[in-house]
Amino acid sequence: MQLHVSPSLRHVTVFPGKGVREFIKVRIGSRWVSYRMLFYSLLFFTFLLRFIFVFSTVDTIDGDLSKCSTIGCLGKRKGPRILGRMESNVPEVIYQILDEAISEEEVEPKSDIPQTLHDFMADIKQTTPDAKAFALKLRQMVLLLEQRTRKAKIQEYLYRHVASSSIPKHLHCLALKLANEHSNNAAARLQLPSADLVPSLVDNSYFHFVLASDNVLAASVVAKSLIKNALRPRKFVLHIITDRKTYAPMQAWFSLHPLAPAVIEVKALHQFDWLSKGKVPVLEAMEKDQRVRSKFRGGSSAIVAKNNTEKPQAIAAKLQALSPKYNSLMNHIRIHLPELFPRLNKVVFLDDDIVIQTDLSALWDIDMNGKVNGAVETCRGEDSFVMSKRFKSYLNFSHPLIANFDPNECAWAYGMNIFDLEAWRKTNITLTYYHWLEQNLKSDLSLWQLGTLPPGLIAFHGQVHVIDPFWHMLGLGYQDNTTLSDAETAGVIHFNGRAKPWLDIAFPQLRPLWAKYIDFSDKFIKGCHIRVS
Repeated sequence: MQLHVSPSLRHVTVFPGKGVREFIKVRIGSRWVSYRMLFYSLLFFTFLLRFIFVFSTVDTIDGDLSKCSTIGCLGKRKGPRILGRMESNVPEVIYQILDEAISEEEVEPKSDIPQTLHDFMADIKQTTPDAKAFALKLRQMVLLLEQRTRKAKIQEYLYRHVASSSIPKHLHCLALKLANEHSNNAAARLQLPSADLVPSLVDNSYFHFVLASDNVLAASVVAKSLIKNALRPRKFVLHIITDRKTYAPMQAWFSLHPLAPAVIEVKALHQFDWLSKGKVPVLEAMEKDQRVRSKFRGGSSAIVAKNNTEKPQAIAAKLQALSPKYNSLMNHIRIHLPELFPRLNKVVFLDDDIVIQTDLSALWDIDMNGKVNGAVETCRGEDSFVMSKRFKSYLNFSHPLIANFDPNECAWAYGMNIFDLEAWRKTNITLTYYHWLEQNLKSDLSLWQLGTLPPGLIAFHGQVHVIDPFWHMLGLGYQDNTTLSDAETAGVIHFNGRAKPWLDIAFPQLRPLWAKYIDFSDKFIKGCHIRVS
């Protein structure tokens, strides 16, 4: 193909490959205009439009469009009219309506608000409203759905709070059956440990673990998983601390289900000489804490009823503060480990909602560098929900007493901690702990709202040795993002959170990691209808 342009630029001739001659011309008015002129004209207008667009964009970013002092602004305002289009004010109207503050009248339920998207579209098609009416209708529907979602979320948190705070029927049944067995069967009342193993309770050549719990089933899983995964179980000593009411069932269980060759001690708090002498700070603090919480919290129903504007997550945090575990002696007792075990140099403290999946004797090989508390940090990790905790996550930094700490300092976790009791006895950690508990009570719980970790963060400040995250995986009771394969690779997994593995609200894909340490053929387990799922 050949292209021939005439000298006058009035026509263009195209010669096809086979010799057939064709003329391609464009005529405007009485003149013939070649493709060349048309091409240059289009090129010019394209450049002009790009020029106007760039400058109008700059003016938009700068802000005030009412003052046109540049070509760009002029192009933005006049351009649509030049191109035959009129500017639309619908987006501005909708934005203004939706951005208005929510009034009390709008919060009140109304019968004429569309309940579904289908109803909304049918109403719009029938009434054909203008932009303002459309925006108002849309706003009403969004507010209605927002209120419903908020109410449903709060109800979910309330039900989870009730489920996690109550004693499940099967756990109550197990405690009663074991207590009955304890009173009727001498084999359920054995001395734990036997007399010949008593010296090992204070022998620092053994690996000593402490478990404080009033949950027999949970304690049995911790003990069995600890001993089953031990390389040298005969060197393991597990000290189980419980309360007066749970002592008989706990003793009966471990008398009838021995974990030899490991050494198991079951002891109630009232059997410790230290707790029976004079005033005990932990008991006084619990009594004061309970009085203050009942006065300022008002119970779960009051929390839900009085909060019409708070976010559901904030209400969930207040409900969590009512959990019985936060005012449980079992939760506070770890701060008195040096007094409870005056002849031991080092212990590993275990919560009752963990499962051990590896040999823990290697923890004694960790050099603590003179620090008291060996713990896993909770501000670094792949799980941004669980492993994103810093001091500001637990403490109220708007309070002047807390303002002296660093809000971005990394927090750490209870659940599986190495405590160097020798180093602890040289510090004032316990006194510091109770000093801050007292300050929080005096300030009407304004320093922090829940748990023993916030005062622990302060009391152990500067005395924490960070250990490898392998030793303590958290969050299995908060959310189900943790996969089974990831959890299986951890040395210790922690079901911290409301979804405890012995509750019906446990995450089903994670519960088998806990349930595999229960013998479901046991007569007490079967008799209380405790099942795998």
